[in-house]
Amino acid sequence: MVDGSRPERTERPRSAEELAELLRSAAEAGQAVIPVGGGRAIGLGDPPERFDLALETGGLDRIIEYSQADMTASVEAGVTLEELNAELGRAGQFLPLDPFNAPGHTVGGALAAGVSGPLRLRFGTPRDFVIGLRVALPDGRLVSSGGRVVKNVSGYDMNKLHLGALGSLGVIVAASFKVFPKPLDEVTLETQAEDLEAALAEARRALGLAMAPIALELTSDHRLLARLAGTEGGVRRIARELGWKEADADCWEAHARLRPAARISVPPDYLPALLAELTPGTRWWASPGVGVAYLAEPDVAQRAAAESVGGSLVLFDGSSELKRGQGAWGKPPATLDVMRRIRDAFDPGRTLSPGRFVV
Repeated sequence: MVDGSRPERTERPRSAEELAELLRSAAEAGQAVIPVGGGRAIGLGDPPERFDLALETGGLDRIIEYSQADMTASVEAGVTLEELNAELGRAGQFLPLDPFNAPGHTVGGALAAGVSGPLRLRFGTPRDFVIGLRVALPDGRLVSSGGRVVKNVSGYDMNKLHLGALGSLGVIVAASFKVFPKPLDEVTLETQAEDLEAALAEARRALGLAMAPIALELTSDHRLLARLAGTEGGVRRIARELGWKEADADCWEAHARLRPAARISVPPDYLPALLAELTPGTRWWASPGVGVAYLAEPDVAQRAAAESVGGSLVLFDGSSELKRGQGAWGKPPATLDVMRRIRDAFDPGRTLSPGRFVV
């Protein structure tokens, strides 16, 4: 179910070819298709205009290829992030993608929703480590962009078209990633500030360290979490310099289970002012180093302020009435006309996720 709409039928294909054929048949029949991964970000976007077929990607669950030496991995879209990191972890490597409302995100769902988490501070978003995609188009074709090795840069821009597009241009059936070595040592520190101003001052101090945290989170009760990683000696030295107390290592798992209703994204320098203007009592958590904050309630009161500095406020959850009245995405981007032409080129019949994305 997506924003109260139920499909006429649900299919769970076991191969990319089967999925592509189901998509082609639906397009020829004029049916509307919504791809569904783990369902962890299914509330993102506007209510669908139509919903005839749910294409679940959970049946595409193979790890296609993993090269420890090249530090690359290729997997089908239905593999969960936990399954992928369990495989990588056996070789001392990992994929730094840690979105909210976890566990349960599939690779394809996380990429289509364009979600990320606290590790974005050090490693960036999926745009920075996805090196290849395979996508099913509404006409039944399976197309590939990028590659399975980092040095193969062909088609990188085509990859980025699908990241965060909610499956509106095609259904991601497989992805290739650059992966990373696990740090030799890690420690998580925490501190409790008296108020927002003091908490932000501590956040700035942490971000200014010689070895900055790989993740830094601030919550609405003025609690700060900093994740330090590197060599054992370096981590311990920076931990002493920061001077916060050591936190339970599994606090990040609890943090990842938080489920946001909205996301604010602004240039980092503007985030403190927006946080200060949030309605007292509003629950939120933020990544000050990257200018992102998540709201626990679907409040759009700060949308205009975010947009005035080049940012956005996007709804992940909320009633269909709120989304229809306020819109999930906010002010249309300046590139809207270009985005429409791209959508028309990929999906002229508006088969995929009609009404859910910006275009």
